[in-house]
This record gives sequence, C-alpha cells and structure tokens, in this order.
Amino acid sequence: MKSKPLNNASAEAVETVYRYHDRTKHHLNRYARSAGYLDWANQPNPFRRYEGAPLLRLEIPSETPAPAYDELYGARSFAATLDAGSFARLFYYSLALSAWKQVTTSTGRVQSRWSLRVKPSSGNLHPTEAYLICGPIPGLCDSPAVYHYAPFEHALELRRKLDDGAGLPTEAFFIGLTSVHWRESWKYGERAFRYCQHDAGHAVGALTIAAAAQGWTARLDDATATRELAELLGVHGQEGVEAEHADCLLAFAPAGRPFPALPALRGAEWLGVPNRLSASQVPWTVIDEVAAATVSSGLAHDGDAYAGAARELPERGLPAARIIRQRRSAVALDGVTTMGRDAFLRMLWRVMPAAAPMPFSVLPWQPLVSLAIFVHRVNGVTPGLYALVRDPSHAESLRASMLREFLWEQADAELPLFLLVPADATDAAKTISCHQDIASMGVFAAGMLAAFDAAIAGYGAPAYPRMFWETGLVGQVLYLEAEAAGIRATGIGCFFDDACHRLLGIKDHAWQSLYHFTMGGPVDDPRLQTVESYEHLKARAAGGDDAWPEA
Repeated sequence: MKSKPLNNASAEAVETVYRYHDRTKHHLNRYARSAGYLDWANQPNPFRRYEGAPLLRLEIPSETPAPAYDELYGARSFAATLDAGSFARLFYYSLALSAWKQVTTSTGRVQSRWSLRVKPSSGNLHPTEAYLICGPIPGLCDSPAVYHYAPFEHALELRRKLDDGAGLPTEAFFIGLTSVHWRESWKYGERAFRYCQHDAGHAVGALTIAAAAQGWTARLDDATATRELAELLGVHGQEGVEAEHADCLLAFAPAGRPFPALPALRGAEWLGVPNRLSASQVPWTVIDEVAAATVSSGLAHDGDAYAGAARELPERGLPAARIIRQRRSAVALDGVTTMGRDAFLRMLWRVMPAAAPMPFSVLPWQPLVSLAIFVHRVNGVTPGLYALVRDPSHAESLRASMLREFLWEQADAELPLFLLVPADATDAAKTISCHQDIASMGVFAAGMLAAFDAAIAGYGAPAYPRMFWETGLVGQVLYLEAEAAGIRATGIGCFFDDACHRLLGIKDHAWQSLYHFTMGGPVDDPRLQTVESYEHLKARAAGGDDAWPEA
C-alpha cells in the first residue's frame, strides 16, 4: 500500500476488526446472530428530522435530456454553478426519494405504502444521513452554514450558522455522511455494520455521479479525523443505539480545480433535536466495538490513486437524469433474459478504475477490490467462473490465493477478465448467496473481493469500512449500467462468506468477499403500484390524502 496510517495502527483495534468480521460471517449451517424475527411495530423511522430546526425547501427539478448518461464518464466537463438550484439537483439525483410503492385493496384503499430512494439501501432501511457544509449560496443562505438533508421533504434543515469569517471557499462545498447503525441492526443484527458501510459507499457513488452531471468533481477527504467530522456535522453529542456515527467527508470543486481543505469552523449553537426513531431499541455490543475500533485519526495518501484517461465507449443517447432516477433494486429475475458480449464487457470497463476516473477518482486510496464473476447468460461468453482484476497489483496475490487448477485464460484482448473455470455456475452462485434464486437467474452474478490483509496492514483498522465503501461504489456503477442496458440489478448482502472463499480456494484473509451482486431481466410484482416520489407533498398541500407515512 502507498499510504500510511496516522495513529490508526492499534493492534487491539485490528484484532477487533478481524474478530468482528469472522464472527459476522454467514455459514451453510448457521447465520450471523440477529434477533431472528422482525418487530414491525418497532421498525426504525427511515427519516431523521431535527425538530425545531428551520426547514429550507428545495425545488423539484424537471427532467432534462442533457447531459447524456454516457457523457458523465467521458473527458467532457459541464459548466459548474453554485446556487440553490445546484443543491436541489445534486440531492434530487443522489439521495432523494425516487418513488413510492403501494398495495391497494379491490376498492382502491391503500393497505401499505413505502418510499424508495435514488440511492439503494440494504433492506430499503437507509442508515445513511447527509450534511452540507457551505459558504453563502445565492438563493439559499447569506452566511456559511451546516445543513442536514431531509429527503422526505427534499429540503435542508439548518443545523448551525457559521461565523462569516469561517474561511469556507466560495466555489466549493463539503458533504459529510453518517450512519444510524440501529436502522440496519433492527433487521440484520450483528452483521448490520457491514451493510451500513455498503450504503455509505453507495451514497459516495450517488453524490459523485450526480455532481459530475453539474460539472463538479468529488474527493473523499480522508485526512479529517472521525471525531473531528462528528463535531463538524453536529452529531458528536448523540448517544445510545439511535446515534449517528460519522463516516466520511466529501469535498466538491469545479472540474479541473483543486479540492479545498476544510478550515476550522466556529459558529452559533446547534439547532434542532434529533427525532426518536423507535419506541425501543436493541443494543448490539459488537457493532459498538467495531465502530469504535475503526475510528480514524486521519489517513495520508500519496498522489492520485485513480489517475487515468477515461475509456471512450459509444454513447447511447440516454438522459442521465432518467437513468439515475429510474434505478430500482430487482426483487426477482426471470432466468431467461440474456445479454450480448459487447454490453457485458462495457459494464466491466465501467468499473475499472484506470478506465473510469469518474466516479472512482473520488477515492484517495489505491484500488482494494476485484471481482469474481459467475457468467450465466451472456451471449458469446463461455458460462463459468471469471476474475476481473481491477488493479494490476492484485493479479499476483489473487492467483496465489485461489485454486491452482484455475485456468486464468484472458477472455478479452484488453480487459483483464480471466476465465477460471468453464462450467454451469448457476447452482454455485445460488448456493453461496444464501440459496437465493436471484443469484442464479440473471445474466451474471459477482462477488466483490477485497485485499483484506493488505488493506489493514497499510491503513490500520479504519481500512475495514473503507473496503466496504469501495464495494458500494462499484455496486452503484453496476446498478446504473444495468438500467442503461435495459435490465435490472440488485446487491446481495446475504451470502455464505467462507463457502464462497472455499469455492475460490481462499484459505486465509488475504482476500475476503464483502458484497455480492446480480443483474438480469426483472420479474415485477403486479400487486404493487408506483406513485411519484413527491406526490405526498402535493397531496398534503392540497389538504388531501392523509394516509402517507410521516417523516
């Protein structure tokens, strides 16, 4: 690794990470510890609100044909503006609601209704919260401030006014992300910390891609310590199971401009009190332990880990706004839909850091993740198990860790995609993904492998969540690529960790599978109806339907 930890090398913290990771693996004969049932009456509210904080509503943007989706990955940049409309579009195309789903009776009465968001989330539980730190913005605020984004209202909650001399840049801004672990542990128990980190990675990807459409580039500021970030975002005083935990800070600047450093900030008192999410909570001590162990005191990185030229691929004329907003997680796949070789290779090029600086240049560290791919129904590609080596430095270690019998035949002249075993891989993909049909019924499935030992040796215990962030970023690109190809995708958090490793021949922690993924032709549920994302605001403004869930 080319980075070195700053006070993150505690042997005890590293031991905690390894202990948590192994303890929370699913096995063929048992699953990681959880409650074992869903207490629906106590499901956490997916919407954090700060009661008493002023609310600044953002406009609902109208869909535009430009920029095209494929243009986001090219060398072209777009004119960057910074006003209230900029933030309305940024959040609308990254973290806002994307639709409502509902089930109605034969008489049209709504039985149940739930919201979806632009960014996917494990179990649709949405543990990630976002905070904006910015200077004076035309049409939004006349002084520097910290805001919390409220997706239910598509609005910003003013948390704190900052001193006018705060030193924030006029042409840049910052967004901090936090996680409410309880939202995931309510359903998934001890494994929930993993899923919160997946979600943070998806949020990083969603924000980076939405920013690119407006001429902004994003960079994860890894020098900011976790405790300092918690104080910057105003979550440092939260306690208990429902507390938010600071994850990461993103800096945004116009394309081609240097990224700003966050100055020391001072200001008025914090505004608003966080709402209660559940009537009661269940503590999971091991999550608290690993969260404390992975706190960062700042990481130093050498150079631009993702420097490279974007690989030019044929444009398809698809509006970025439509692809981003229509993204859905597939519930089932049809087992029939196929994909062509060219479309398959195109998807894989999009997740290669050297070929896709956007969005992967948001990460300041060297790539940590490569893919094991189960090809099922790709025309012109032999079915079987493959490896996609996302960084040349991974090749030797992957070969040494995997079965000696693997072929390692390069499947494309340029793309580092290697055929390991030609075979019908559907049963294997299904079995290791907790016996879920969705892993075998698509065009392909993937396991995201992280260079586990090397990452922790290089960065210390804080490497653990960062590996998951990278898998979430890869997953975000695959989600959008599926939509652009006319199919659908879904992330898979439930898989038998060591069964997957045994299939590949992995016997230690050099490489660990952290996230699974699948895509194919979706099977829609005819019982579900789709309603526009902010229909509830229109209905309430008109004094109508009161059956909408409360934020």
